[in-house]
Amino acid sequence: MSYFVTGATGFLGRFLMKNLVKREGVIYVLVRNESAYKVELLREELGVTAEKVVAVVGDLAAPNLGVSDEMIATLKGNVKHFFHLAAIYDLTASEESQVVANMDGTKHAIQLAETVNAGCLHHTSSIAAAGMFSGIFREDMFEEAEKLDDPYLRTKHDSEGLVRNSCSVPYRIYRPAMVVGHSKTGEMDKIDGPYFFFQMIKKLRNALPPWMPMVGIEGGRLNIVPVDYVVDAMDHIAHLDDLDGKCFHLTDTDHYKVGEAINIFAKAGNAPQMSMRIDRNLFGFVPPFVKQALGSMPPVQRIIAMVLNDLGIPKSTLKFMDYRTRFDNRETRAALDGSGISCPSLISYAPTIWDFWARNLDPDNFVDRTLEGCVEGKVVVVTGGTSGIGKAAALKLGEAGAKVVLAARTKEKLQETKEEIEALGGKAYTYSVDVSDMDDCDRFCELVLKDMGRVDILVNNAGRSIRRAISASYDRFHDFERTMQLNYFGSLRLMMNLLPAMEEQRSGQVINISSIGVLTNAPRFSAYVASKSALDAFTRCAASEFSDEGIKFTTINMPLVRTPMIAPTKIYENVPTISPEEAADMICEAVIYKPKRIATRLGIFAQVMGTMAPKMTEIILNTGFRMFPDSTASKGSGDKPAPVSSEQVAFAYLMRGIHW
Repeated sequence: MSYFVTGATGFLGRFLMKNLVKREGVIYVLVRNESAYKVELLREELGVTAEKVVAVVGDLAAPNLGVSDEMIATLKGNVKHFFHLAAIYDLTASEESQVVANMDGTKHAIQLAETVNAGCLHHTSSIAAAGMFSGIFREDMFEEAEKLDDPYLRTKHDSEGLVRNSCSVPYRIYRPAMVVGHSKTGEMDKIDGPYFFFQMIKKLRNALPPWMPMVGIEGGRLNIVPVDYVVDAMDHIAHLDDLDGKCFHLTDTDHYKVGEAINIFAKAGNAPQMSMRIDRNLFGFVPPFVKQALGSMPPVQRIIAMVLNDLGIPKSTLKFMDYRTRFDNRETRAALDGSGISCPSLISYAPTIWDFWARNLDPDNFVDRTLEGCVEGKVVVVTGGTSGIGKAAALKLGEAGAKVVLAARTKEKLQETKEEIEALGGKAYTYSVDVSDMDDCDRFCELVLKDMGRVDILVNNAGRSIRRAISASYDRFHDFERTMQLNYFGSLRLMMNLLPAMEEQRSGQVINISSIGVLTNAPRFSAYVASKSALDAFTRCAASEFSDEGIKFTTINMPLVRTPMIAPTKIYENVPTISPEEAADMICEAVIYKPKRIATRLGIFAQVMGTMAPKMTEIILNTGFRMFPDSTASKGSGDKPAPVSSEQVAFAYLMRGIHW
């Protein structure tokens, strides 16, 4: 007994071959000449010789699958089971490629099966052959298929029709549901079907705690099966007697709503779940022409396209979000009765599927997430780059291979930092500039663009902080002016000078160093927080304007950092702060991942509290305001600072990283 298999090196084929090699007989596998090496790899994976698995050079697009006359003579009368698996199982593939693989391939497989007098042609179809049938689609149904306008649905249906209507040798048809990885190992070879939602699930997990309730969609019904169930069922049914001419649904008895399936995988990925799911039928009162008109508007289409692209979901999958077909599988269950083969529950193997995807298929795994890979050879401008956060970041960026442009006022410190970067093997370029001077900002940007040719990343780090109560500032309006001048207008001036060049090169990133104070509205920092809030607001507006220009904007709401800027406030010597190196790591994170915002969890929590319980937040902030007095420096007094009390230390530790 011999076998002939098309698509043996594909996903389904590889797993089916693991079953077939355990049986008696030679297995002939079709392979294109340029892919012959795949058969050798398959033999190694299966642990068999070339005598057991024989490569047959051919082509799906050619008559008789392009198999030579000599090989046809060898095969004639010797092939008992002809498995035709080769096809395109991809909703995103072009119509032309689907016609060639699914239609022409099936036609030529039938032709070869007839030529070699095969005992039985086992055709792997798909539940897609039912089209968008509304209701229960039985295994004995075919012509009843509906809405086959999609190329994938149509070619799957029509290729099965070729077998039914023109095949003169006995045949059996198998319709697998959405095939995912192995239920025991999770092994899968591509992103398809429910995997399209995994990137969205991961983003939710990274942004929110798993207990956070979410609102989502209900959607239509999905039928999902693991690859091991599909091949085990095919192998078993193929070797049973008296089943020729029948069709078998290799489906799960349970059908899952789209929202339900997403929740199952979200739980497996420790991500928030959709506690409330909205069914589109709730919007049935909206006239179809209104929905169609809204959906066809260019702005709406553009927004949908950008969101789907960000989540890695092909637009072609949207039409299946309301898939209503259910599949009866009584013939399959009858054939498998007593075999011990059954489809496991999705809940039981979803964690295995998620784990394999996270380790092997997540697109982020194939993106260079090293600092070196993100900055090597790129021009990075760091203002305030000779001390504190700026210097620590410049050293890390320089060591990683960036061309670091150091911007600061003091030439001596610029030279010292440059030498430190060069000692680490990096490159640094120094420019003396006063960022609070608008004319000097213009001169600096013009000179940098002339010397360096471009700027890839701008880190607006230079800043000034003033810790003084408003009641102590009535006669110090200049404090607000000079803080705004440096923290907002200086950063703004640099951006306005460098953005045109970034826009022209259609790439670039602006990283603005803001403060946790913007999220917490810390008392005594009204001048500082106001200036950083203005910078935050501009950044949000700019990000929206340049979203499609390849320019990214990141705001870092930095917690309290142990730098020379906070040195005059002696109380900070006794409260928890992060080091400049830790702050620099946040800047490096911004360079690598390019998020919209980086902030501490306490900062985000404070912002949420300020929105949901503003009065309670105000009371907490006022308590801190009264607990921590003005510094002697802000009073202009030479008095010795008062000792720090245990209550102050405890409060500061509780509010770790917040300015008081």
